[in-house]
Amino acid sequence: MAEETTNPPPAETPAAPKAAPTAKPASPASAGAKPAAAKPAAAKPAGHAAPKGPPLATLTPELVQLQQQFGESVITPAPYVGVLVNDPSKLRDVMTYVRDQLGFDMLANATAVDYIKEGYIEVVYHPQRSKGGQPITLKVRVPRGNDPVAPTEVAVPSLTPIYAGAEFQEREIYDMYGVRFEGHPDLRRILTWEGFYGWPLRKDWHEPYYEGDTKPFDSRWPGGHHELAEERVPWADNVNYPPGFDPLNFNANPDAGLYDTMISGVPGVEEIASNGHAQRSPQFKGVGAAVPVLDRNYNNLADEEELQTDQIIVNMGPQHPSTHGVLRMVVKLDGETVTDLKLVLGYLHRNHEKIGERNTWLHNIPYTDRLDYICGIANELGYVITVEKMMGIKPTERAEYLRVIMTELTRIESHFWAIGFLLNDLGAFYTPALYFITERDLILDLFESVTGSRLMCNYMRFGGVSRDLTEDQLMHARQLAFDRIPRKIDELEQLLTDNEIIKARTIGVGYLPADRSINYSLTGPCLRAAGVPYDIRRVDPYSIYDRFDFEIPVFYGADVYDRYRVRVAEMRQSLRIVQQALNQLDQTKPGDIQAGKKAYNHRVPAGEAYGRVETPKGELGFYLVSDGGQNPYRYHVRSSSFINLNSLKEMTVGHKVADAVVILGSLDIVLGEVDR
Repeated sequence: MAEETTNPPPAETPAAPKAAPTAKPASPASAGAKPAAAKPAAAKPAGHAAPKGPPLATLTPELVQLQQQFGESVITPAPYVGVLVNDPSKLRDVMTYVRDQLGFDMLANATAVDYIKEGYIEVVYHPQRSKGGQPITLKVRVPRGNDPVAPTEVAVPSLTPIYAGAEFQEREIYDMYGVRFEGHPDLRRILTWEGFYGWPLRKDWHEPYYEGDTKPFDSRWPGGHHELAEERVPWADNVNYPPGFDPLNFNANPDAGLYDTMISGVPGVEEIASNGHAQRSPQFKGVGAAVPVLDRNYNNLADEEELQTDQIIVNMGPQHPSTHGVLRMVVKLDGETVTDLKLVLGYLHRNHEKIGERNTWLHNIPYTDRLDYICGIANELGYVITVEKMMGIKPTERAEYLRVIMTELTRIESHFWAIGFLLNDLGAFYTPALYFITERDLILDLFESVTGSRLMCNYMRFGGVSRDLTEDQLMHARQLAFDRIPRKIDELEQLLTDNEIIKARTIGVGYLPADRSINYSLTGPCLRAAGVPYDIRRVDPYSIYDRFDFEIPVFYGADVYDRYRVRVAEMRQSLRIVQQALNQLDQTKPGDIQAGKKAYNHRVPAGEAYGRVETPKGELGFYLVSDGGQNPYRYHVRSSSFINLNSLKEMTVGHKVADAVVILGSLDIVLGEVDR
């Protein structure tokens, strides 16, 4: 199965020590106020105890081998899933063994959980074999400390020397939880700005509009009050400023750490400070370092020697037509050749995961549409199959077929969009893109007919789907799958695949070989274009994909051209799946689209799971932790677009700046999923 999970044991199984019962905390007296001190018999701090449960009764053979190798350094009291590396200093040794001896050559996912009552933050890793199978789960714990704005005193060894794909994921953990990673090459915030105050995914962090830890909020239900919290906050007081911060006199440069990593010969931060060119700004206390204050002619960006080499730094974005959204690429150029590249993310960040931990389980479904908004139905599927596994729900047969049909049509329309805008990036401005967007719109017409929406479909449900397809809608789907789309894919290939200009601009551009692609945790068409047949539908099947006859297209050029060819071939394979599903749908009972009874409020049994699906962009994963309540205790999204971006620098350095735009387009990112 594509999800790893365990549920609570029978009552006679010895359970982990119980934590003190929790109570809902009182709201802070004012915006930005700290939580009131906890009283033993009354209000408790925000958050819940760690999920209660026993050590695993059985371990996978790989984890047994790991215990035999490392003895007491690897133990099993981690509730529900995986093993705990109880000595953080041993983490690199353990993970090196996992990669080299056990064959888990890809870090599929890394995240953290704040167990506030236990006083620690648990960092969770999911290594994966590129040859297939389920990932394994390893964990390490660090004391969270009592200072809500200081990073952890104990640092976790960075895994970037072992897995290059850990770089962005560790930066995200640092940004959201304040966990320090020793040896990380560039440990800065990644989704929030460098002066951000606090750690947003900790359970005791509250935003100015804070009402409660979980929904439904008391102010809106059940009393029927309709006054929004936003309306009770005075205008201009809707942010938490750090102590001592004056927005009117703020003159520090939060990008100094970024530029300092890109330009050789620049004095260090402390050296600049000693020369009088930098200051330590109050808003960085505890979360940053001294930052250089740039003068108007940027004299501290490069010394004379560097200027003589024509080295310049160019900011592409965040508002740039070639960045596919609000993405900022900071490129260092020698003439037109890219010699360094850094990404600045987070312009669309809205703390999707914090919202997910306050929503009820059911209410998270429409929020997943807002991740990769080009293919929302595929996002929904990843979330619901993970929750279904935790709840022990099996969807009906008809619902499974409907899910596959809608998801594979989503894959086709997403690839039409990606190829159209790749041509746009190559300079064939907009006309070819519109040619393929026309075909995409015909698929969206079907989605709108079935779900009522073209993009935010909100179609999946736990145990099934929200609506069946009528005969007219099935006729529309058959016309697309058996007639229209096959012809248009043939036309697409005839126009593009052997086009001399396209081949000249894409062959050999953005090259990243298979071993580096795996080490960067690349997934989706980008990995398969490097010769690695890694597709979750085959290597770790979910839903009913094991019933269909289809192939995993693989090419070996590892460049922009073969990423394009993989997407074209995948559209043909998705058509094969849709055609088979439509033919077999007649064997199911019309209207039987949801297992069990419909419920507004689900309570998911205590446990945890990592589920994943193969979206058009790659592996989309959901790591969920339940404490038995109506809201997720932890809700994490493993974004394929976010992790694939980690490799952009290595793909781009040495190419021309015009090629950088094309290489970015070949990754087919969506900023809603990158920034979350």
